[in-house]
Amino acid sequence: MTFAEFWPVYVRAHSRSGTRLVHLAGTLGGWMLVGAAIAERRWWWILAALAVAYGLAWLAHLFVEHNMPATFDHPLYSWWADQRMVFLMITGQMGKEVKRYADPPPSIN
Repeated sequence: MTFAEFWPVYVRAHSRSGTRLVHLAGTLGGWMLVGAAIAERRWWWILAALAVAYGLAWLAHLFVEHNMPATFDHPLYSWWADQRMVFLMITGQMGKEVKRYADPPPSIN
């Protein structure tokens, strides 16, 4: 599976805005902890960053989206897709991706 094939699957697994918002908070919080770890030379904070980012994401999948995180099947693609999703959310473009991949096609009567 290529990343281009994985991306639509990832978007469908994040179709609820609540899931995406929790991912946004976890990812940004994780990156801030990484930055603080580097600035303060407290390397164990990097483990805390991973716990915050992944912990929040997994909770969102369990309690908001009601599905399994893609991390377990495709860890690298999942990490990269999360970074892409956060960027698209910050730039206001993620809604277009959700419409493109997650919304069901219109029915023909």
